[in-house]
Amino acid sequence: MTATRRIVVALSGASGAIYGIRSLKALRADPSVEIHAIVSKGARATIEYETEWKVSEVLALAHVQYEENDLAAAIASGSFLTAGMLVAPCSIRTMSAIAHSLSDNLIVRAADVHLKERRPLVLMVRETPLHAGHLKSMHELALYGATILPPVPGFYILPKTIDDLVDHSVGKALDQLGVKHDLFPRWSGPKKA
Repeated sequence: MTATRRIVVALSGASGAIYGIRSLKALRADPSVEIHAIVSKGARATIEYETEWKVSEVLALAHVQYEENDLAAAIASGSFLTAGMLVAPCSIRTMSAIAHSLSDNLIVRAADVHLKERRPLVLMVRETPLHAGHLKSMHELALYGATILPPVPGFYILPKTIDDLVDHSVGKALDQLGVKHDLFPRWSGPKKA
């Protein structure tokens, strides 16, 4: 493998495990990317509840897998170079912990590293409705350099399936990480009659 970019993908316990799984699949299709994955305890339960995937199959999509409690992992250090990190889905608990630098698990610590090293950090926050505390944490994270990217699909793609909706949101996240993909058609203006 001649990887040129390491990308960290973390799945937290929010609903929407399919966003993380689809992200891993799309990244795996790019031979220039080396994927480092963390799947939280909550995400493991959500994967089994919401999808037909086994956790072992999800982890197998990554080149390197880490345990959530491994704070000595390579990705816990700024000296380990990465091209960015995606948390998909990102629970409010994980988002809040990142916003307040509460690095008690590897997802939060790796995200904190990406912020302090000024590397891309994309959070696919999965919650609605949002109260002022959620919005305050999102605002703080945006000030710190994170990209807050809730999975909100554009309907200009004329989606026909749930996969189309998922792919649009995942594609938007990959755009933020500079990863080329063809997950959805790009807007080129209204169709001429």
